[in-house]
Amino acid sequence: MINFDNSYARLPAHFYAKQTPVPVAKPEFFARNQDLAAEIGLGPIDVDDAAYFGGNKIPQGATPIAQAYSGHQFGGWSPQLGDGRAILLGEIITPQGERRDVHLKGSGRTPFSRGGDGRAWLGPVMREYLVSEAMHALGVPTTRALAAVTTGETVVRDTPLPGAILTRVAASHIRVGTFQFFAGRGDLDALGLLRDHVMERHYPDASDTVALYKAIIEKQAKLIAKWMSVGFIHGVMNTDNMSISGETIDYGPCAFMDDYQSGKVFSSIDRNSRYAYNRQADMGIWNLAQLGTALLPLMGEDTDAMIEVATAALHEFPDIFQTEWDRLFLRKIGIDDAQDGDKDRVVAFLKILEQTGSDFSNSFAALATDTPETLLPRSSEMTTWLSDWRDRVTDPVTVLQATNPAVIPRNHKVEEALQAGEGGNFNPFHDLLHAVEKPYMDGDHFLSYQAPPEPSEKVLQTFCGT
Repeated sequence: MINFDNSYARLPAHFYAKQTPVPVAKPEFFARNQDLAAEIGLGPIDVDDAAYFGGNKIPQGATPIAQAYSGHQFGGWSPQLGDGRAILLGEIITPQGERRDVHLKGSGRTPFSRGGDGRAWLGPVMREYLVSEAMHALGVPTTRALAAVTTGETVVRDTPLPGAILTRVAASHIRVGTFQFFAGRGDLDALGLLRDHVMERHYPDASDTVALYKAIIEKQAKLIAKWMSVGFIHGVMNTDNMSISGETIDYGPCAFMDDYQSGKVFSSIDRNSRYAYNRQADMGIWNLAQLGTALLPLMGEDTDAMIEVATAALHEFPDIFQTEWDRLFLRKIGIDDAQDGDKDRVVAFLKILEQTGSDFSNSFAALATDTPETLLPRSSEMTTWLSDWRDRVTDPVTVLQATNPAVIPRNHKVEEALQAGEGGNFNPFHDLLHAVEKPYMDGDHFLSYQAPPEPSEKVLQTFCGT
């Protein structure tokens, strides 16, 4: 028996559309996250349960809904978006007393589909499963993958492709765009109800709207700093893809860097580099400014005064982000007791990596070895840097090994897994999943996942899949 308690479905009807998933021809598991299932109190996921994860059966106690929201997409305003290919089955209370959404992605058309088919094809489902579980293992707040099924149906994009459905778990699926949905309609009553719901669910210590806004700003600033520390590029940081809870959500054209390029972009739809690696903090600020605008009517009657208050709160983002960035990157070079000049060491190291086209993850990991100079770019600048670094740090190996992953979901390995899966072979997917679930473990059996791509293997673009 699943312990459902569907608080979002108890909000007024215009917050969502009641919608059952559209059944599929033949749901079959290709991935089941038994550890996560146990953690949230579901118990073992049996093979016969595929019908629930394909949307053909509804679990007892579930209240399937498609959530309404708006959003700025690449800076352009879309007044109505919503779950166009997803269904919130319901919320479960874990054995730890925590509330978690259980969400089907690719479950068919909803009133928010905007002419789309509401389906997902196998490639993006596999990518989100791999990357979200990798992010969790790296210690980055994220939605997680509970299970994935093939549907026995084809999905037409440019060509017919195998269909799939992902079941993901999240603290919630409330977005910046959810607040924008009601603010854009001038529905202050609904806006207030949503605020109260979010405060109760995610920020119980927030005493008022301003305190809530500040708490969300802090969470987002620290989240994006964590992205940066592992070389992650979200690729589609629209306001409808920013979770209020502070989790990473909506893995579409996301990617991890191989060679360090501060302005790196992978997303095929990010034609103006809006969401480049080094612009993610700025875009977080931009998105939070839109949230502040939406929340402004709830902050107080004196609009001009509240604009000043909200602006001051938002101006705290850079300091919060930079403090977390400094902490994380200093640990990446083995320093957990910051002193004057340490940040300059990080900046200098990154500059050398960019100038030499060196691998981001492996270069930091090399610092934990006995002879990093044999693995790092051979240049006079790096020789000087290493000499200075050795004078600064003492026994940094413990910090380095706990901070710098040996394994990330490298783009070429992800693509290999996706292509094999499309052909019906899921072994590369499971092998890669096993590796990224243990990112800080080094060993011969993981060597193939640590190597950067050969020139012919480089992935230059990633795609959204919609």
